[in-house]
Amino acid sequence: MDLITEGVKALLKGDKDIERLLCGRFEKVISLLDCYKNEIELLNSAYGLTGTNDAKELVIRHILDSLAPLGILSRLLGKTENPKIADAGSGAGLPGIPLAVAMPNCEFTLIERMGRRAAFLCSATAMLKISNIIVEEGELEKTKKESFNIVTFRAFKPLDIKLLKTLIGVLKKDGVIAAYKGRLKKTEQEMAPFKNLEYNWETIPYNVPFLEEERHILVIRN
Repeated sequence: MDLITEGVKALLKGDKDIERLLCGRFEKVISLLDCYKNEIELLNSAYGLTGTNDAKELVIRHILDSLAPLGILSRLLGKTENPKIADAGSGAGLPGIPLAVAMPNCEFTLIERMGRRAAFLCSATAMLKISNIIVEEGELEKTKKESFNIVTFRAFKPLDIKLLKTLIGVLKKDGVIAAYKGRLKKTEQEMAPFKNLEYNWETIPYNVPFLEEERHILVIRN
């Protein structure tokens, strides 16, 4: 729990919007994140949730990385009423579950096509008693159109025209895609084929505690 605690404290110091979101809820958030970590460790091999069995790597590269752009996502939502966020290809619930823990006023839909991982998501959210999560087992293409203010994902396949249009299709008017990405140069290369399309996009850097690597949120506006 100490690494999670120190990591979240570091995020609080660097962003006033994160501080606002977690105000008065710090201990509860830490407790839920620690329980979530334990659940992944317990069931990782059975459900094929993450590519690591190292507890430190799980916390830094997965849980803290999921939380690090919390302030960015909050600012993208602005004053949106009853915001709805989708986590596409949720897998182990990353970033959806950590974000839902930190943003209880947002409704999260975790979209996962693999049955065993969807079962884990249902089990984990029930165990954590998180009421602002819906688990949707199935393909992203079958998700109801124009449903979300933000669609986010990490460790998802690289963008192509078909995937981009599918993601755009599930966004509400003025919604945004917020994709977790690494190095800026690689992200710019990934977006190069879309330069002639009428989509506005930008990259926003963020820092993950204890991780000395480039990390960016790729924002694509509907």
